[in-house]
Amino acid sequence: MRQLPSREWRADWPEHERYDLGPPSIAWLTWHIGFWWSMALDHSFGEGTLSREKVTWPGSADAVREWLTGLHEAWRKKLEQLTDADLQSPERTRWPFRDRPFGDVVAWVNVELTKNAAEIGYARFLHAVQGLRTPATPSRSSDRSDG
Repeated sequence: MRQLPSREWRADWPEHERYDLGPPSIAWLTWHIGFWWSMALDHSFGEGTLSREKVTWPGSADAVREWLTGLHEAWRKKLEQLTDADLQSPERTRWPFRDRPFGDVVAWVNVELTKNAAEIGYARFLHAVQGLRTPATPSRSSDRSDG
């Protein structure tokens, strides 16, 4: 994440996903949730003009909570209005894929949210234990008894 002279926060979009990039920050992960949720809402229920470059990060934990809560509420309200036929129809399926039942987009949103939440949880765990281990402190894997 980097702050522009305009004070907006922009995400750095990787050109590849190799391990040499290192893990994403929690800020980037929260931006990513807001990015794909904003895109799904705009392309499924709005004008479909939103692009990655237009999605900025709010800049603080409180602002992120407010942003993601708003996206959740908007998504939920839209989904509550849909019928089974709407979920089976590809009419609203314009991002992140096309020509598939809209229910696939709903499932994809659930998978993305679960994946990103797990990534944030693991990043928090790693941050919490950073500096707690010494070379003499065994890891969980060395505590196992295989026999």
